[in-house]
Amino acid sequence: MSHTLYPLRHPRLQRSTLAVPASNVTMIEKAADSAADVVFLDLEDAVAPADKPQARKNAIAALNGIDWRGKGKTVSVRINGLDTHYMYRDVVDIMEQAGDRVDMLLVPKVGVPSDLYMVDALINQIEQGCGLTTRVGIEALIETALGMANVEAIAQFGGRLEALHFGVADYAASMRARTTNIGGLNPLYPGDQWHASITRMVIACRAYGLRALDGPFGDFSDPEGYMDGARRAAALGCEGKWAIHPSQISMANDVFSPPEAEVAKARRIIAELRLAESMGKGAASLDGRMIDAASEKMANNVLVLAEAIAAKG
Repeated sequence: MSHTLYPLRHPRLQRSTLAVPASNVTMIEKAADSAADVVFLDLEDAVAPADKPQARKNAIAALNGIDWRGKGKTVSVRINGLDTHYMYRDVVDIMEQAGDRVDMLLVPKVGVPSDLYMVDALINQIEQGCGLTTRVGIEALIETALGMANVEAIAQFGGRLEALHFGVADYAASMRARTTNIGGLNPLYPGDQWHASITRMVIACRAYGLRALDGPFGDFSDPEGYMDGARRAAALGCEGKWAIHPSQISMANDVFSPPEAEVAKARRIIAELRLAESMGKGAASLDGRMIDAASEKMANNVLVLAEAIAAKG
């Protein structure tokens, strides 16, 4: 193990991240009572330009008017991109009027670390100027070729950065990739064309202590396609996935929750290794297979997640 270690900066249960257009008040109210771990109020792609000022007001009203934490929800706001004139007002208004009520700001289309520096600096100044006590986190969307080319440098940005999300739709457009739908696979490609990109992002996250999240699957009439995509993302190390429709929430929660049999096995691994340790052994066997220190780390990952799910109730 290297002497250079980056522990997880901010653990959060984020199996499902429900995207809600802030222009739709009814959908916001329903999202607060959903089973999603995280809800993000969208000021960006899901909101038409003419509706953005009102959507911002709706988001502020929802942050202040709904007891998100009492409902067991982490709530985030996706601001507009740094290449638009909406972005600064999103940050200023959200932070000044609801800064103690929002948990995270989701920054879209991050291309270079200085994009995060700008948002981080604004948040810092507003928190200090307004005397806010809640430390608002930052999430970054990796959804352009530039962002993926710089993903390791972006992941190393300190400050408030907690997580990276893979935004497959804009990423496909940026890469000029041929695809059938948002998050879907191209049948002419021999496998999963997003595999390499998600893997690169997950590696950057795990190297530098960030959560790794998979983004949307656009065809909400195809639950099997969603489940397949979620399973692939989980296999690569993502800990959650977006839901762009309420029907996708339970699927995400299911895929990214360890089955009870897996939790029970993790507990047995820890118990067997403790027994071996008491006997002066560095390894043990379980069900005819060797287990060692690496097995313990994998088992602990399962148990930490299971405990977070149980704590949520």
